[in-house]
Amino acid sequence: MVWTQDRLHDRQRVLHWDLRGPGGGPARRLLDLYSAGEQRVYEARDRGRLQLNPAAFDDGNFSLLIHAVEETDAGLYTCNLHHHYCHLYQSLAVRLEVTDGAPATPAYWDGEKEVLAVARGAPALLTCVNREHVWTERHVEEAQQVVHWDRQPPGVPHDRADRLLDLYASGERRAYGPPFLRDRVAVGTDAFERGDFSLRIEPLEPADEGTYSCHLHHHYCGLHERRVFHLTVAEPDAGPPPRGSPGNGSSHSGGPGPDPTLGRGHSVINVIVPEGRAHFFQQLGYVLATLLLFILLLVTVLLAARRRRGGYEYSDQKSGKSKGKDMNLGEFAVATGDQMLYRSEDIQLDYKNNILKERAELAHSPPPAKNVDLDKGFRKEYCT
Repeated sequence: MVWTQDRLHDRQRVLHWDLRGPGGGPARRLLDLYSAGEQRVYEARDRGRLQLNPAAFDDGNFSLLIHAVEETDAGLYTCNLHHHYCHLYQSLAVRLEVTDGAPATPAYWDGEKEVLAVARGAPALLTCVNREHVWTERHVEEAQQVVHWDRQPPGVPHDRADRLLDLYASGERRAYGPPFLRDRVAVGTDAFERGDFSLRIEPLEPADEGTYSCHLHHHYCGLHERRVFHLTVAEPDAGPPPRGSPGNGSSHSGGPGPDPTLGRGHSVINVIVPEGRAHFFQQLGYVLATLLLFILLLVTVLLAARRRRGGYEYSDQKSGKSKGKDMNLGEFAVATGDQMLYRSEDIQLDYKNNILKERAELAHSPPPAKNVDLDKGFRKEYCT
């Protein structure tokens, strides 16, 4: 993965601080700090006592500060830097001594590591500084992989080799070399996508003999790899060997047949960077992280749809209630009609005189219909 073209913004750098007690034994992990900003303290008693620089991966200061040193803090501390992308590892050791009073020599070098003497209850600063651009965010650029192909003719030393090709992960390509060979060499256009930088020479000529070298440079990680090939060109045979003769693979006692890639017109120099087991697990982690993100997005969409559906049901319930009110009004209208019928009934009462009886009949009987002559009103309005 280091040699393929990538778009990783986080280079997966991790800082570990470990402590091994004065009596020996296995070291215990104190805390971790990731380049993404996450920090983890392993023991509860160390929370608030151990402090790291929050901008450690920006300025390269990975020092550990211990507040109120105790007797159990004495021992050998190691500052471990891991770069998973570049497959790099660096470590720095510091020994801490805890004294009852002020030490005569606060710090000294014992030939292998720094020794720091601190009084009990005082703060201690364990220094670990590394400002190389691999561990910081300075000068971070994409596509810093470069591949060179060189050729040494027979009898020419390696320091006078001819440059054939330059390939950059950004897509730029430059061709060099002698004119008779420049147009016959090529590398695949997807070299940085597959990690395959094989050089093809077609057609092959006797003058192409020599030593070819492939150089892989990674400027960000500071890595360099080299592959060397010695190419010899032989004339093809006049005809195929007889059947069953040694060398054609049909006889068990015969030697291996000639390499067909050495024939005229067909020659390939293969350079494929092998992938380790760590690369497989890294790719598996990317796949699992993508799957988890997809599941989280799906759950969010389902919850939003369910909430929206609940809002629609609430609106339907409100509209149902309003319809119920209309039905009550209708029932109220029916009740009013019943009252009108009840009022229209003929009630037989005993009245003292005719005046009271006439008034009662007028109250229980419907009002007389009023006839309006629209034509008369319209003619009067027109005449006016």
